[in-house]
Amino acid sequence: MELKTARFTLLMDPNKKAAFERLCALQDLTPSQVVRQLIRDYMAQHGVSYVGSGAVANVTAPDGNAAPAPAKPAARRSLRPSARKTTTRKKA
Repeated sequence: MELKTARFTLLMDPNKKAAFERLCALQDLTPSQVVRQLIRDYMAQHGVSYVGSGAVANVTAPDGNAAPAPAKPAARRSLRPSARKTTTRKKA
């Protein structure tokens, strides 16, 4: 299973976005699912391949042994201002 941690932001007409979201809902799909499928189809159409970030590729080290599995990504931290600790200094 791929890790879905990279964000892709795009700007579009609000009416087009609403129509797209309605169409996705009618097909019981999320907009993200549809966009991911469109990207996979577009890449396949142009002969582009990749190894998903959550997949363990069959990689063999130069000595013939299996290469170690990649490390898991670090947990995400919130950077919202409300999540940060703030300290106040007392004036001397």
